Amino acid sequence: MWYSSFWRSRDRFSLDQLSHLTDQLSRVQIINEVNKDFVVEALRSIAELITYGDQHDPSFFEFFMEKQVMGDFVRVLKLSRTVSVPLQLLQTVSIMVQNLKSEHAIYYMFSNEHVNYLITYSFDFRNEELLSHYISFLRAISGKLNKHTVSLLVKIHGDEVVSFPLYAGAIRFAFHQENMVRTAVRTVTLNVYHVGDDSVNRYITSTPHKDYFSNLISFFRKQSMDLNKLVSDTLINPGPDSMSKIVAAVDEIEDNLYYFSDVVSAGIPDVGRLITDSIVMILIFPSVIPSLQIVVDNDMQSDVVTSLYLLCCILRIVKIKDLANTIAAALFYPLEAFTRSSGGFHSDGVLLQRDCSSSNLSLREVLLTYVTKGSDIQVLGSLSVLATLLQTKELDESMLDGLGVLPQRKKHKKLLLQALVGEGSGEEQLFSSKSSLSRDGFGSDINFYHKKIKEQYGVPFQPSDVEIRPHVHRSQVIDAIVSLCSRSNISAKTLWDGGWLLRQLLPYNESEFNSHHLELLKVSYKNYASALVEEVRGIWADFLISILCDEWKKCKRALESSSPRKESNCILLLPQKFYSEDDIPEGSSFAAGERMHELVKVFVLLHQLLIFNLGGALSEQPLIYPPGDFPASCRALSSGLDESGPKAGTEVSLVNAVPCRIAFERGKELHFFFLAISLGVSGWLVLAEELPLRKSFGVVRLVASLAGCNPIIDDKHATWLHLGIRSSSIPFIGPAKVNQCGKKKVKAFVDGRWTLAFRDEESCKSAFFMVVDEINFLSDEVHRRLKPLLNLETAIDLSSSSVCVPEDDSSLHRTPS
Repeated sequence: MWYSSFWRSRDRFSLDQLSHLTDQLSRVQIINEVNKDFVVEALRSIAELITYGDQHDPSFFEFFMEKQVMGDFVRVLKLSRTVSVPLQLLQTVSIMVQNLKSEHAIYYMFSNEHVNYLITYSFDFRNEELLSHYISFLRAISGKLNKHTVSLLVKIHGDEVVSFPLYAGAIRFAFHQENMVRTAVRTVTLNVYHVGDDSVNRYITSTPHKDYFSNLISFFRKQSMDLNKLVSDTLINPGPDSMSKIVAAVDEIEDNLYYFSDVVSAGIPDVGRLITDSIVMILIFPSVIPSLQIVVDNDMQSDVVTSLYLLCCILRIVKIKDLANTIAAALFYPLEAFTRSSGGFHSDGVLLQRDCSSSNLSLREVLLTYVTKGSDIQVLGSLSVLATLLQTKELDESMLDGLGVLPQRKKHKKLLLQALVGEGSGEEQLFSSKSSLSRDGFGSDINFYHKKIKEQYGVPFQPSDVEIRPHVHRSQVIDAIVSLCSRSNISAKTLWDGGWLLRQLLPYNESEFNSHHLELLKVSYKNYASALVEEVRGIWADFLISILCDEWKKCKRALESSSPRKESNCILLLPQKFYSEDDIPEGSSFAAGERMHELVKVFVLLHQLLIFNLGGALSEQPLIYPPGDFPASCRALSSGLDESGPKAGTEVSLVNAVPCRIAFERGKELHFFFLAISLGVSGWLVLAEELPLRKSFGVVRLVASLAGCNPIIDDKHATWLHLGIRSSSIPFIGPAKVNQCGKKKVKAFVDGRWTLAFRDEESCKSAFFMVVDEINFLSDEVHRRLKPLLNLETAIDLSSSSVCVPEDDSSLHRTPS
């Protein structure tokens, strides 16, 4: 009977159809396998009709209210013994709530207890699909909340909210194992927080509902510990999917922090305090800070790395003034103040050295110790924390000055303002060699937070024992960064971050950067300059100038940038070589190319820092000589080649060529004429085939790079000449594809080799000396062009004056064919 009447011909979008469906639904007294499909289809169609009517005909919803269809929905739910009906019912109400535009309709939906009944109904959430629909139902309701509608969903006693099923129902699943469920719950809570109803705000910050915020931080701490284990496993035994797992964990960590920030931005009184207290008491003091102890056990390094990352993330994302200043104030304390009852992410650890254990150092000094003595990743993490502190707008300037990381521009701006308006001794401090914000009540902000750490958070340490000397602390920071620039076991990218921080802190006419610092930088610079001179005769000499010019511009942009180059997650996304040790044999040109690239980056950094510190101006291009004139006896010119160099298929004069034989396949010997050619800073090895009708000319068949060919006459066969053949380009300099593991994909790391056979020993020696001569010409030209850059005094003089070395942009960026 139901089916025949349900499917009779009727206008699908009509009030008559809605009347028919609701009438049939009201007659349902039992739901079983026979009629459950009808009930599901009726619920689905009613949602479709009500949504249609809301946009086209108000009488649809008036009928819905008159017939009290919501009551039938609840009655049907009580009758149901199958999961399909609750699923469809939740979806039906969700669709209606989400799509209704009429405020009148929304008020009706919320004005009775039917919605709250559905929220509090005991669904079987073991069914994942049902849970998904339920969470979507809560999210749809929360999307319609405002100061008027929220009152329809809460129970009030006096002036206080005593029950809010929507909020309580949502946070039940705040820590569900499914990320999609957790995300939906966050949406519901944020919609509640942004309503701005005072009574609701008091409700969520009252006992026991305020426990939600501490539970959030406890859950976040668990996620942080899981991340720490991932990092530890990757450091010890990296797998093919290690980096992708870390990336996923980092994304979730940062999503959580952005959620905390969004919660605080709702402006609810006490919520910022609750989150601050929870982060400090559950995460920072018992786990993050104790994990910063200096260790030599590699298994413990992950604790340090994860802690440094978390500090950066929290400061960067969670914009709470009290939280930022409490963390900063804690950096003045010795590590032992936090490790007496806590052990960080692990409960044990090996101190770096007995006579200067990290427990005796302040946390600020621990960070600087990592800068001067830590591994590459520890240096990167510590520099990131210092840079993040420097850029955290929520931090008081007195706090930054006490830590020694107040940027000079901020200090001078404040002192200049004080001098202009006649406040205190601003003018005197502005021109003092030891200017600081320490006079006239300096440290009041720091003392406030130290008192708070002791009294509110119970850290067993006397604030009066903390010595704050901004000028000394600033000198220590500069000491550490300058010392870092003298280290040879740190990657160039990390050193660039140190250079950026030093540039931010460099004083003007003050004493922090002294002659000792300058001498250390000069010594490092001279060492790298000497190493650069050796690269003039290295495997990649023909690329040296082009790479140097490119890195010069990049380094200048990095140093002059207003913020560091990388996000804080780079601390965990460990620097990956795009090859393994097994990929590249010893002496490979690829390994040599990467070393040369690193060398150039550090040389450029030191050069620019010295120019800046010595009062020079950084030019847009490095100060190098332009290309020289080619001598008339140049083999390239006599061979009829221009600056573009030889290309396969072009004609070349064979006046200087030496006939030879070479076999690229066993038993297939080929006859060619061999030429070694250099033009400026480029050079090539050429195999040409003689033209039958023009005996003194040939056609270029094969071209290889001259630099790095390392010519050797065979010990046993005096007519054989061995030549190393490297790639025509450095694979890691240009863009490269990256696989899922975070490693760049490149071709096989195998250098080639030519073995040329000549007709006699004299011909072989002639070819050998031709190669040696051309390598020398190329190297001498590279060295000549680099001379003004290698001489620091000359470079400083030129950068400080209006006289510039002539430059030819085309030559500066010309790369070999």
